[in-house]
Amino acid sequence: MIANQLALLKRELWEHRSIYVAPAVIALLVALMAITGQVTVSAHDEKVDLSVLAASHLSEAHRAAMLSALMWGVAALFAISMVVLIVFYTLDALYAERKDRSILFWRSLPVTDTETVVSKLLTALLVIPLQTIAAVIVTQVIVLVCASIWVAGLGGDAWHLIWSAPPFADIWLATLVFFLALPLWLSPLIGWFLFVSAYARRSTLLVAFLPLLVLPMLEKSLIGTRLFAEAFFVRSVQIPLFRGMDTGDFELLQGRGLSFVALSHLDLVGFLTSPSLWIGLVVCGLLSAAAIYLRRYRDDS
Repeated sequence: MIANQLALLKRELWEHRSIYVAPAVIALLVALMAITGQVTVSAHDEKVDLSVLAASHLSEAHRAAMLSALMWGVAALFAISMVVLIVFYTLDALYAERKDRSILFWRSLPVTDTETVVSKLLTALLVIPLQTIAAVIVTQVIVLVCASIWVAGLGGDAWHLIWSAPPFADIWLATLVFFLALPLWLSPLIGWFLFVSAYARRSTLLVAFLPLLVLPMLEKSLIGTRLFAEAFFVRSVQIPLFRGMDTGDFELLQGRGLSFVALSHLDLVGFLTSPSLWIGLVVCGLLSAAAIYLRRYRDDS
C-alpha cells in the first residue's frame, strides 16, 4: 500500500509538471524583480547611501519588522499561487486521464481506484504545499542574498543589516504551519473539485464553479437564507488559525519598529479542534468516495 502510494505520487509529479514548474517560475520572477529593483534604485547613489546609513542606526526590532514584512510578502504571493495551482490540479487530475484515454493503461496495473484517487488527494493536501514551502524558503533566501550584495556594494554591513535581523525560525515554522493548514481548511472544495474532475465530460472549470455561484443566489431568493453562501465564501477567505492579530495590528507594530512573532499568534490547537475543520474533512471524504465510485464504474467508451 505504501509502496503503491509512493509510486502514484511520483506519477503525479511526472504527469503534472506544473506542480513544481509553477513555484519555480514564481521564484524566478520574484528573484528577477528583486535584482531589477535594486539596480534601478542604485541609480540614485547619494539617496541610497543615505538610506543605508540611516538603516545602520535603526533598532534591531525595527529592521526585523521591515525584513519580516518583506519575507511575509513573498510567502503571501506563493500562498495565492498555491491555492490556484491546487484548484487547477484537482480539476484536471481525473479528467485528463479520461480525456487522453490513459486511464485504460493505468487500470491494467495492479493499483486500485481508491489508491489512485487517494494519491491525487494527498498530492493536493500535502505534496503541493510542501513543494511550495520549499520554493518560498529558497526565494526568500535569494532575495536576501541579492539585498546583501547590494548593501555590501554600498559599503554597508550586510550581516548586521540583513541577516541578523529577521526571526527566520519563527517565519519559516509559521509558514510551514499555515501552508499545511490551508489545504486542510479548503479540503471540502478540494474534494468537490476532484468529484467534478471525475464527473465532467468537458469544461471542468465551468462545471465546478457555476453551482458555487448559482446555488447561493437560489438559496437567497427562494428560501431567504445564506447558509450555503457563508459555508463557501467565508470558508474561502477566513481560516481559524490566527488569533489576536490582523493586518492593521501588524502594520502598527511595523511602524513602531516592534517585532511580530507569528508563532505566538497561531492557534493550532483551536484550529485542529475546530468542528468546521472536521466537518470539512468529512465532506471531502464523501466527495472523494464519490470520485472513486465514478472512476471505478464509469464507462466513457
